Amino acid sequence: MEYVSTRGGTGAVDFEGALFSGYAPDGGLFMPQRIPSLHRDTLQRWSSLSYPELVKELCSLFVPAKLIPRNVLNELIDKAFSRFRHKNVVHLSRLKDGLNILELWHGVTYAFKDLSLSCTGQFLQYFLEKKQKHVNILVGTSGDTGSSAIESVRGQKNVDIFVLLPKGLCTQIQELQMTTVIEDNVHVFAARGNSDEIDQPIKELFADVDFAGKYNLMSLNSVNWSRIMVQIAHYFYAYFQCTPSLDTTQLPMVEIVVPTGGGGNITAGCIAQKMGLPIQLVTVVNSNDIIHRTVQHGDFSLAGSVKATLASAMDIQEPYNVERILWLLSGSDSLLIKTLMEQFNISKRLKLPEDLHKKLSETLGSCSASDQDIVGAMRRCWEENQYLLCPHSAVAAHYHYSQPHSIPRCCFAPASAAKFQDALLRAGLAPQIPPEISALTAMETRSTPLERGQDWAQVLRGRIEAVAQQWEAQVGQSAPQGR
Repeated sequence: MEYVSTRGGTGAVDFEGALFSGYAPDGGLFMPQRIPSLHRDTLQRWSSLSYPELVKELCSLFVPAKLIPRNVLNELIDKAFSRFRHKNVVHLSRLKDGLNILELWHGVTYAFKDLSLSCTGQFLQYFLEKKQKHVNILVGTSGDTGSSAIESVRGQKNVDIFVLLPKGLCTQIQELQMTTVIEDNVHVFAARGNSDEIDQPIKELFADVDFAGKYNLMSLNSVNWSRIMVQIAHYFYAYFQCTPSLDTTQLPMVEIVVPTGGGGNITAGCIAQKMGLPIQLVTVVNSNDIIHRTVQHGDFSLAGSVKATLASAMDIQEPYNVERILWLLSGSDSLLIKTLMEQFNISKRLKLPEDLHKKLSETLGSCSASDQDIVGAMRRCWEENQYLLCPHSAVAAHYHYSQPHSIPRCCFAPASAAKFQDALLRAGLAPQIPPEISALTAMETRSTPLERGQDWAQVLRGRIEAVAQQWEAQVGQSAPQGR
């Protein structure tokens, strides 16, 4: 299994190469050269597996045993999920009116990104220990990615992580989950900008191939293939939990509704579908609706500035994983994708070719939800089930409540409601706060401010260079001395 750039300007790499990359050197994103196709008997066999067992099976299709032996891969995944609070790691709540909520948030930071990042952290550590190598991880976050990424590598001696968060645009809890981690290898920057703006200095550093190579830069955002790979398991688990039986002549369909920001999770769904899983996919967004407009009208264009919404982790105008979806649907036409994405990068406007838009609209349904819609779904779910939804999960529930369905439907819940107290209060609901989250407000915090007018990329360069010098000095001190 090799990985190629969506833009075709870079040679193929193996899983290790894709893992240790951010963007491909040509600006594209790594994808498997081929997508495995699963037969019905495989689906039958997998239908009784637990979530961790599904992750192991799926990862083994994309990670050759010569890179990570299967028994070691299994151990790494078991270790990754050892800190999850629910015995099943993920849990399906069956609520009234056919509302099935797949809770993906039982990890350390109460967000779905713990699932893929805990595994990715283990894969990283495996290769780093083998090669005695040091890496610098760059992460931009709209809320949950930063804390999940920090937890996946905190305290590791051969990793330093640099996280940019949009100051004042995350919830207080999301911010504290990052700034209260006082570890030598964790560097948090609080930037006066939105999610798209903090992505720019990160892209700039990765685009500087010499700098990125010299300092071993990599990303744990969903540009990293490993994140996408692990998330494919969400769809298989949801399907097996929601389908009534696999004994019918034709395998039954299940509709899966996916709250979408940067598009990594829905990309994993498109890959699961390509592998042969009989699912219908619906991508749901907040008022930042570029993906919705792309699906409905082929209009992949920015619409003014980012709007601040209750579903803040989805306040994104440039969902970079759309590039992966378009590559998949174009039949791996890297020349077309390169042309389209270069046009978008210049003008921030793109009208999809008619045939590509047709394939996209056949693959995905879509819906956007206003803050009023989000609040309404949160209230209704509580009134009918005494069940609290986070505002991102409520975007999916809004779709469920507004769209009739004739086949089983599963709505993904990316985060716990406990992280979004302000949204709960706006819906007139009482937050239920776990003690470990309440304790954050009394803890010491540490972060570096990035103000408007500063050269954020230059600030990051300086910190990365200083950290690299410190690491090299420590390695020199610990090296055995000759006589």
